[in-house]
Amino acid sequence: MARPHRAEAPPGGRIAEFEQVYRAHVRDVTAYFARRTRDPQNVADLTADTFVRAITSFAAFDPARGSPRGWLLGIARHVFARYCEGVSRGRDAAARLAGWRELDVDEAAELVVRIDAERSGRALLDGMAELSQADRDVIELVDIAGMDRGEAAVALGISPGAMRIRLFRARGRLRKVVGENHG
Repeated sequence: MARPHRAEAPPGGRIAEFEQVYRAHVRDVTAYFARRTRDPQNVADLTADTFVRAITSFAAFDPARGSPRGWLLGIARHVFARYCEGVSRGRDAAARLAGWRELDVDEAAELVVRIDAERSGRALLDGMAELSQADRDVIELVDIAGMDRGEAAVALGISPGAMRIRLFRARGRLRKVVGENHG
């Protein structure tokens, strides 16, 4: 019995669209993780995990609700939070290690350069340690990652008005903390 002819997907489509999103924002996602860990292997793995989650949910992505960058950094926040939970509890360490592939020398060197480039961002994050998590999140997304307030609101799942108020208050608290530590 002859197989029915399947229509080929049109050139481009959602796959090409996701590839464009990936190419446009992979550096932003990598930089996000490079500010949080000095280990190139962790940066590579967390970046890959973010894009695996992104590709599996890309069909639900709605550009009307926010930019691809904001959407990806929102996913990256969740990936990093889950990673931190796993590390702090010490569970699944063997499973994570078993799934790693060793980076070749060029890949590791490139990530080391990126991590070094994010050193000032890491220093700022270290200085923000006295702030609440909510304050750190808004400052990091807007002031460090360079997102506009609307994108950051989408990434955090809050309204633009709440974002504006939260950012204003967080910046004030940070100025106070920095002033106390350097005054």
